[in-house]
Amino acid sequence: MIIALIFVAGNLIFAPMLSKRAKYAIHALVHLARNEAKEPVHIAQIAESERIPRKFLEAILLDLRNAGILNSRKGRGGGYYLLRRPEEVNMAEVIRIYDGAIALIPCVAHKYYERCDECVDETTCGIHDVFREVREKTVEALKKSTLADIVDREKSLRK
Repeated sequence: MIIALIFVAGNLIFAPMLSKRAKYAIHALVHLARNEAKEPVHIAQIAESERIPRKFLEAILLDLRNAGILNSRKGRGGGYYLLRRPEEVNMAEVIRIYDGAIALIPCVAHKYYERCDECVDETTCGIHDVFREVREKTVEALKKSTLADIVDREKSLRK
């Protein structure tokens, strides 16, 4: 696993690097969130604009549709569109679809908890306590980061 050190809200936190699937999913969702007309967007347009291999994107969009984040319309004028408002789709939710737990060790994972074999007592384990705090701060930051936030940041960075 590759680990990144990042600053979030003035705090240094550790974060596992995103898989390509998660990264591409976020790019595709941001593309759809930028679509102010709210019309379906054809997969070829998303793939070309975001530089995502089309076959890879097809599987990613299917996962997002199955997760209830977006939907598709077939036929003329068809394509993909968000089911929820961009303010309602946060990065923690998207990352969990592709990368599972947002935790560096299994004993601190919330939705994917597993007890560590080498740990005698989690309640007094300093390692557990440090990585639990890292997970909590990471999840908090990711839950606050929505598609709308990303689109707004792009707009302000272009000024």
